[in-house]
Amino acid sequence: MRALLSVSDKRGIADFARALAELGWEIVSTGGTADALRQAGIAVIPIEQVTGFPEIMDGRVKTLHPKVHGGLLARRGHAGDRAALAQHAITPIDLVAVNLYPFRETVARPGTTFEQGIEQIDIGGPSMLRSAAKNHADVIVVVDPDDYARVIAELRAGGVTPELRRTLATKVFAHTAAYDAAILDYLARDGDALPPSLTLVLARQQALRYGENPHQRAALYATAEPGIRELRQLHGKDLSFNNLLDLDAAVTAVAPWSGMGKDRVACAIIKHTTPCGIALGRTPAEAYTRALATDRTSAFGSVIAFNTEVDRATADAMHELFVEVVVAPRFREDALARFKEKKNLRVVTLPFAAPAGWDLKRIRGGFLVQERARPEAAMDERQWNVATRRAPAEAEWRDLRFAWAAVGSVKSNAILLARDEAAIGIGAGQMSRVDASFLAVHKARREGHDPAGAVLASDAFFPFPDGVEEAAQAGVRAIIQPGGSVNDAPVIEAADRHGLAMVLTGLRQFRH
Repeated sequence: MRALLSVSDKRGIADFARALAELGWEIVSTGGTADALRQAGIAVIPIEQVTGFPEIMDGRVKTLHPKVHGGLLARRGHAGDRAALAQHAITPIDLVAVNLYPFRETVARPGTTFEQGIEQIDIGGPSMLRSAAKNHADVIVVVDPDDYARVIAELRAGGVTPELRRTLATKVFAHTAAYDAAILDYLARDGDALPPSLTLVLARQQALRYGENPHQRAALYATAEPGIRELRQLHGKDLSFNNLLDLDAAVTAVAPWSGMGKDRVACAIIKHTTPCGIALGRTPAEAYTRALATDRTSAFGSVIAFNTEVDRATADAMHELFVEVVVAPRFREDALARFKEKKNLRVVTLPFAAPAGWDLKRIRGGFLVQERARPEAAMDERQWNVATRRAPAEAEWRDLRFAWAAVGSVKSNAILLARDEAAIGIGAGQMSRVDASFLAVHKARREGHDPAGAVLASDAFFPFPDGVEEAAQAGVRAIIQPGGSVNDAPVIEAADRHGLAMVLTGLRQFRH
């Protein structure tokens, strides 16, 4: 039996080769892999001895040869293939362990030139993998070092089963598809332009009990980008489909204040992918208490996110509320111990790095693709201007900044009332902006908040003055909104008539 080993990632390859040799396999290898195996004391047949042709062009050409691919593609039960092997003196290859040049890692490094990226496009590796995977009924193909032990165990037990052979072949085609997609993405980059084509490669990360409803099958798939693949569950039941949607919305809601210092601790309480509470505090416990005060009624069964490490005081403050998930970058051990007193509470860590790649939204038969929303763009005050006769007072400016950062995470149409850097009323997902204004005021009063003196943020422009009139009647003193309506003049006039300050940001924050 003959094995061909040629790997960039050399984790476990010497032990794998040694185990194969102990089972009587001969080892064929190339370049650096052959050197590593020789240094480990393992006998190796160099690839040029198999092909009768030396490696050329700095190793660019070494395995693209009939003696290699004939040995991989020959069907052992096919008389014609066996005759061709004999006629051309080709020895069958019964196992291939190959992993590819680190293209994605190379191009991700700052300073990598285009020429350096191109040199990391593997040609021979994918060709061998695909040949072996196509013929997996006769050839064992291994692309993942984590599978070495399982292959050796089955060989020792008498042979690799058809089920494992197919599983390994499936992993090969998933791996090469992702590899090609990374190359396509790199070559299709054209400054700030959207690429002419996109390849979406997803790896199943977790099976889910069901989808949005119990009759729908579901699973979590992850891309190669930083994000959900870094999620770590520390405690509780398995995350559900809806938990994951709310968790992503929760992290998005507190992201504008991530990395802004200890006095910018943010907490967001999420129901049905939109905040029902959001606030800043000096500590996570204070931020939570203030966010909970936004809408205690809706907070039951929520997902709660923090932008900083969670301590025991915060866990104590949350103890009486039924919460589905709590997510933060880190948890102190005493906080985690307190959370574990609730066996079903899901406790999750997730790094708060800015998401990479494109934002995709699924529609029938396709995707809508856009740049991801960037909180820093929304908070660029160089684009803002005071449109009314009265400018905001200093305390109003502080709350307007908070409200504008917070309203971007609320489902459109969105209105958010804020005081002292905490939301006191949120109107979300309404079909008209005046209804969103009415709902924000209604929720504030229902929870015991007085809207008088608060500020208001609107994620998009007011098409008519009625939303401003609704806010003014409630006692709102300052408004921040994008502007850009054909009715900006009467909207601003309504604000002036009621003595409100109004800031126009020039940037819309729809979240559909």
